[in-house]
Amino acid sequence: MTRRSRDVSRETKPVLIAVLIAFAGLLMTAFGQDGGAGAPAEEPAGQPAEASAEAATSENRIITIDGSGGTQRGNLRFGPIIYEHPEPTGITATVSTLTILGSYAELTAPEGVSIATGGERKASFEGGVEVERGRLHATGPQLEYDEATGLGVLAESVKIEVAPEQEGEEPVLISADSVSFDVDTDRSTSSGDVELVNGNQTASAQTLIFEEETDLGVLTSEGSQTTITRVDENGEQMVITADEIRVLTNENLLYARGNVSVVDGAITSTGAVVFFDDASGVAEIIGSAEQPAEAVDADSGASLVTDRIKQDIEFDFFEAIDSSVPSEFDPATFALRDEVTE
Repeated sequence: MTRRSRDVSRETKPVLIAVLIAFAGLLMTAFGQDGGAGAPAEEPAGQPAEASAEAATSENRIITIDGSGGTQRGNLRFGPIIYEHPEPTGITATVSTLTILGSYAELTAPEGVSIATGGERKASFEGGVEVERGRLHATGPQLEYDEATGLGVLAESVKIEVAPEQEGEEPVLISADSVSFDVDTDRSTSSGDVELVNGNQTASAQTLIFEEETDLGVLTSEGSQTTITRVDENGEQMVITADEIRVLTNENLLYARGNVSVVDGAITSTGAVVFFDDASGVAEIIGSAEQPAEAVDADSGASLVTDRIKQDIEFDFFEAIDSSVPSEFDPATFALRDEVTE
């Protein structure tokens, strides 16, 4: 070998080593030392505040999949990567505060994009999936997660149980056709034949937004009304129907608005807004200029039309409320955290 050839060889070696180190780093970033798909490196310092906030949001959406104890196959550079595990919940995926458990997962990236580059990847889970976040536990046949949107959609006959804050209390149960989990917030949106069971109350709607930290549910049904049924210890029912119903499940408080009716045995009250406290069994019906509060007792024929009505569910009577007396209820109590109340 000539002197020139030896010099070229010496120059080439550092380049080859650098390439090998970079490729090793790529693999470690893609899968981590525990066999999971990890997040990209941190953004450089000195970014504008808005850019830093966007980077933080993007970072929160990066999913990590750990298939330890199972098998993993696929294209290590561009994906897809397929994870399989013999245990029903052997695969653990984490994204922000959300944990996804299952036995089969597939991680994909946009065409031509490295599977190690987080931000636009998608992960699908099949064969029975469990989702956990705080006191919430959900189950369903399959889940699709998108890093770009930060949404994980659990589909096909989903069941949710939200454990009570205090031991001895009843959990909140939710069922729906599908549930979308937002990893940027603590909210889930249930869609299609939604049912929410909270103690002795059962609500039916087409859509439910549930804020887990505040235990607030917002129920609506496009093109129709939402209904909530309360059954007391004697089996007697009270039914509230409205365009929108909001419930604070931890406090058993209810706020309904839009063409509201309260039916309790022979007594029917209607109005624009209704507040109901399950502990006291008292409903406050509030009217508007277009729709005054009205109550009718079908058995006695008694009726009342005024601005505000108190309907006592426990003792089956109604009466007018002095308009000068402030209401004990505040609509702001039933507002989502980023919602501006009127």
